[in-house]
Amino acid sequence: MSKTTLIAATTFLIVLVFVTSTVTAQENSWTAPRTAFGQPDLQGTWANNNATPLQRPEVLGDRAYLTDEELSAIQSKAAELFALDADDAAFGDSVFTAALAEVQNFTSNDRATGNYNQFWMVERDWDNRTSLITSTENGRIPERTQAAKMRAATAGEKRQRHAVWTDDRSLGERCLSFGAPRLGAGYNNYYQVLQTPDYVVIQVEMGHDSRIIPLDGRPHVNDNIRQWLGNSRGYWDDDTLVVETKNYSPYASVMGAADNLQVTERFTRVSEDVLQYEVTLDDPTTWTEPWTAMIPLRSSADALFEYACHEGNIGMEGILAGARHQEAEEAGNQ
Repeated sequence: MSKTTLIAATTFLIVLVFVTSTVTAQENSWTAPRTAFGQPDLQGTWANNNATPLQRPEVLGDRAYLTDEELSAIQSKAAELFALDADDAAFGDSVFTAALAEVQNFTSNDRATGNYNQFWMVERDWDNRTSLITSTENGRIPERTQAAKMRAATAGEKRQRHAVWTDDRSLGERCLSFGAPRLGAGYNNYYQVLQTPDYVVIQVEMGHDSRIIPLDGRPHVNDNIRQWLGNSRGYWDDDTLVVETKNYSPYASVMGAADNLQVTERFTRVSEDVLQYEVTLDDPTTWTEPWTAMIPLRSSADALFEYACHEGNIGMEGILAGARHQEAEEAGNQ
């Protein structure tokens, strides 16, 4: 290497270090505002409209990030596929995966919400990450245990049979609860945070659940008391709100986990308009190891609207009427 080349390379490294240090210093100079009682102020409405999928598509292997050029190409394809007049709505991870696969015509495989079109969906937030999951090298949920696989197979067999009564249907379909934590994006995924010195309340738009979380150090309730959203207790770790939840009902289902699930959530306001949300799910009867995801929640000026589930839940009557008719036919054939 010539002396001139060496000097140029050294100068470049000095400039790079200076710029990096300056950017880092600028980022670290921001501090979260405080409430009147001195806590970091997390209040407001926060939205999860991330396009980044929960699990990394297998085709991307161990690549944690896209290049800027790749991200731009995927965004362009998504804009083409999911214009407001698109016939099928794209829920959850399907926005990213369909654009990545460069499908020509998108067809929704969502069976829970019926025939929505894209008009009803929000614009998605994009970044270079290839998965929300941060704890595994492949960016995917760890392997399920044998017990979890057996539970899933039993539930699948049950779904193939017709409904006997309402308790054969899911909690969400019955408008009772949509569970917590919720990791899906783009569909009623807004949250309102309210604070007092001793409590934090997180109101969830989907299903209008409200999680009331004590901060006063009280212990969790007795293990015999089980709830659909679990039992949460919170505390402050510097500027991060940590919420630990356990005692889920055996009838709850958080991605296949229920009464043995323990969840740790960390809420950190990292800028004026971003609330970093990190969540770890641990259930040794469901997954071979705990796993963690990080979602940057974005500040929103939009209000939470009532999720009027029961008022429009006319499908339940038809489901049960069909089951009674099927039972009558089967009885007649016998």
